[in-house]
Amino acid sequence: MATIIDGKLVSNTIKENIKEEVSKIIEKYGKAPTLAVVLVGSNPASLIYVRNKIKACNKVGINSIQVILDEKVSEEEIKKEIIKLANNPDVNGILVQLPLPNEINKESIIELIPEDKDVDGLTKKNVAKLVLNEGGIIPCTPSGVVDLLKYYNIETSGKRVAIIGRSMLVGKPLSLLLTNLDATVTLCHSKTKNIEEITKNSDIIVCALGKPRFLKDNMVSKNAIIIDVGINRIEDKIVGDADFENIFDKVSYITPVPGGCGPMTVAELLNNTVKCFYIQNK
Repeated sequence: MATIIDGKLVSNTIKENIKEEVSKIIEKYGKAPTLAVVLVGSNPASLIYVRNKIKACNKVGINSIQVILDEKVSEEEIKKEIIKLANNPDVNGILVQLPLPNEINKESIIELIPEDKDVDGLTKKNVAKLVLNEGGIIPCTPSGVVDLLKYYNIETSGKRVAIIGRSMLVGKPLSLLLTNLDATVTLCHSKTKNIEEITKNSDIIVCALGKPRFLKDNMVSKNAIIIDVGINRIEDKIVGDADFENIFDKVSYITPVPGGCGPMTVAELLNNTVKCFYIQNK
């Protein structure tokens, strides 16, 4: 029977530490870190994510600013808002809630965020620092995955890791993070042949492809560790990319959905906001 990796527990521990750190910042600098969240349109899922992020900021003492723009707003108008926030010395972190409308060039928007305010770690400069293992701001979900593994004392050095999904939000940065931690990483995607053979020979499997219950029990070895980043809705039920019920008795550790990686992403966002504050106030 697997041990459930409790993302809520770990994220709450991180948030408590951040709350203490924010108190120290206020005492030393006379102000709290400030996060600005930019939302374009009224996508229901995005609205929930933004609400959760603002709520989390309030709980740890981080100031928050919401910039909500109409879904028909022009790309130039979005850029003006980003530039305004970038030039505001009272704003320490800028997050553009994704996805943006299809007609908006996401990359051109992201690149307007200064690297020291890039709490999502998506600008080219922060990506380059991750590639070169030079620190920088690391994307939230990959950071959360690594912190979950560390909290449960799950060794990564020398381990075989399969990551299913190569997005810039999760798969690619996580592959670099784990490689920097001396894991041997195989990054799988839609064109990868014989994924089952790869996953069956992996000590740790990370599912981040957005397909409900994709990872079946015949794709994992006994005592493997499963990190499920997927969030999928099926008939008003939230499920992950792993077939949790049928895998549970076979593996040694597994993250639930919900309650696994999701809470960690928000906690790491708060961590990155504090990190950005320190970079700007050193």
